[in-house]
Amino acid sequence: MDRATFACSTAFFRDYSSSSQSAFCLPAGHVDFIDKVESFTYSDFFRDYLIPNHPCIFSAKFTDGWGSRRNWVTWDGKPDFDHLLQKFGDAIVPVANCDVKEYNSNPKEQLPFKEYINYWKEYIKNDYRSSRGCLYLKDWHLSRTPFHADVFRSYSWSANICGRKKWLLYPPGQEDYLKDRHGNLPFDVTAPGLQDKSVYPRYNQSQPPVEIVQEAGEIVFIPSGWHHQVYNLEDTISINHNWVNGCNVAIMWCFLQDELAAVQREINEWKDPMDDWHLQCQLIMKSCTGIDYKEFYNFLKVIAENRISILENGLDDEASAKNTPKAAISTLGMLHAVFDLKRTVKVLTSLSANEDFKKLDLTSLSPSPEALLHHLKASIDTALL
Repeated sequence: MDRATFACSTAFFRDYSSSSQSAFCLPAGHVDFIDKVESFTYSDFFRDYLIPNHPCIFSAKFTDGWGSRRNWVTWDGKPDFDHLLQKFGDAIVPVANCDVKEYNSNPKEQLPFKEYINYWKEYIKNDYRSSRGCLYLKDWHLSRTPFHADVFRSYSWSANICGRKKWLLYPPGQEDYLKDRHGNLPFDVTAPGLQDKSVYPRYNQSQPPVEIVQEAGEIVFIPSGWHHQVYNLEDTISINHNWVNGCNVAIMWCFLQDELAAVQREINEWKDPMDDWHLQCQLIMKSCTGIDYKEFYNFLKVIAENRISILENGLDDEASAKNTPKAAISTLGMLHAVFDLKRTVKVLTSLSANEDFKKLDLTSLSPSPEALLHHLKASIDTALL
């Protein structure tokens, strides 16, 4: 991160709410297509897409050098099943059935990868039909993902190694218009049933989704809190990644507070007779989201200690050569570490003052939230001298 981007990010988060997910609106649903690899920098990406929380598409030039695009794909752009079997044949993989709805998701089973490849071949041979339904493996989607936003409201990117996808994107807040009268999101945002006002009373107030057709080699960036639904238009393999940084960690914290509040509403009638009601709420929230408030604190601690180590000790040549989170943040520069720490201070201060957090047994947390905050602020002050 350069100094101009650091100043821009500092000004943005000073002028806008820390929980703002979409301070700027996309002009007429336009999504930028980034084609010039040589002239596009991380600072450009940070300033133009991470901070305002806007999606974008990177051209296939950005993945030209990836080994997966050479080795996982046949000469005519199809999945290379022989290579994949040789590389991953003995792996046990999670497979979901797109044809079966289980609550707001799909049921999953564990299969040997070679069995899944055999299914995929038969599926293609039978004109994309199977008595087993339409199955997809982990992040290699054969058909469609249900409507969702990414885990913890993280950022994500999805790179097509081969094949084509269609994305339907809704900016943060638009999902509220798609909920049914019970507050549940639809499984499929294209289903005719959404037109039924008795079930989806606010659907007519929603805006049309932003639509993207992603070609082979291209990368789609999905910002925090953007709900989306994805269709594979061809046999497709994609690589996906989720992450959180200083730009969206406050969004993650707001998401967790909303999730806990929803749990508390659901079991409010048991609040008085249940001695450990607040602990049960944390337990239920964790079962739904994968994390509770104490684990969120530890998440912030790991981020903070990583950045503090970079500021205080730097990174030696041997550590820089390793593929570690510390090496990654070091390549982004000291100012990025300072920015992440400043945002972590903001969120950690809010977490420490949160009444539900204070009701938990915090004696097991090391260091204590107060000590970690003190260390954070001291490291920032020293770095900015």
